[in-house]
Amino acid sequence: MDLSNSSPVITDPVAINQPLLGSLPSNLMQYSVMPGGYPVPGMNVSVNRLKIGEAIVSGLLDAMKSSSPRRRLNVAFGQGNSPDEDPAYSAWMAKCPSALASFKKIVANAQGKKIAVFLDYDGTLSPIVDDPDKAVMSPVMRAAVRNVAKYFPTAIVSGRSRNKVFEFVKLKELYYAGSHGMDIMASSANYEHNAEKVTKSLLQAVSGVDGATVENNKFCVSVHYRNVAEKVLEVRPVIDWDKGKAVEFLLQLLGLNDSENVIPIYIGDDRTDEDAFKVLRQTNCGYGILVSQVPKETQAFYSLRDPSEVMEFLNFLVRWKKHSM
Repeated sequence: MDLSNSSPVITDPVAINQPLLGSLPSNLMQYSVMPGGYPVPGMNVSVNRLKIGEAIVSGLLDAMKSSSPRRRLNVAFGQGNSPDEDPAYSAWMAKCPSALASFKKIVANAQGKKIAVFLDYDGTLSPIVDDPDKAVMSPVMRAAVRNVAKYFPTAIVSGRSRNKVFEFVKLKELYYAGSHGMDIMASSANYEHNAEKVTKSLLQAVSGVDGATVENNKFCVSVHYRNVAEKVLEVRPVIDWDKGKAVEFLLQLLGLNDSENVIPIYIGDDRTDEDAFKVLRQTNCGYGILVSQVPKETQAFYSLRDPSEVMEFLNFLVRWKKHSM
């Protein structure tokens, strides 16, 4: 989940220093810092009420709570105030309306056409958690995805390795594209060898950073700063490939690249999902749906707030399909 547009206003995110990362082979990989993505522990502030007026204390705490990424995530699960109370969010929703509220319009344009469903994993099918290995799907979400796959070609497109995503989803009826879509086909021995070398270097580089973890995603290596700061570092191979190209490849692979008769629907929350949203917008084919509780620039046509709304949208699709058969 990308929270890059929601950095706390009273604290500065911890910077990632280049010397910390050590020396990586420049001709082998390139790396980019993806701001946001993961919540960080909140700050505990000790306030001396004898010295500071109650009004000032209240204002300070309110400011910290409203700027906290965890507070924004809690809204999705029934805690805190609704984002509808934020005028900026309401204005953004006018530009990127709810896919639930716009469902009739979406399926009306899909009449007589085939729908293909593409789903990100983290922050879309599962909530963002501190430990990436514990980002498990709920049984009800798994049932919703399974039901969608009964009626529509369905693929998971994730930054994680394909095997790791399958371990979480555990549905054989889906298509899986891991490592931002690069892990679709076999013959990956060279990439695996390079990823192992980079993983070893990064493990050494972050060994002294509390809360930092390294994840080998086969075609890219992620350094998770979920418990350090609102950043994730990924080392990717220098290759012109992204989730947008993965969607185009999968559509062609499935024989669904006829834009006149196919409606791809891509749901994701991460900045890397913007590549897929952009493809659908530029080709005027299908709909990108951004999962976000905060306003942000996006190429998506519609939005959903959190995984619970994603599940509701998937259930809507299944019910619509059943009634239209």
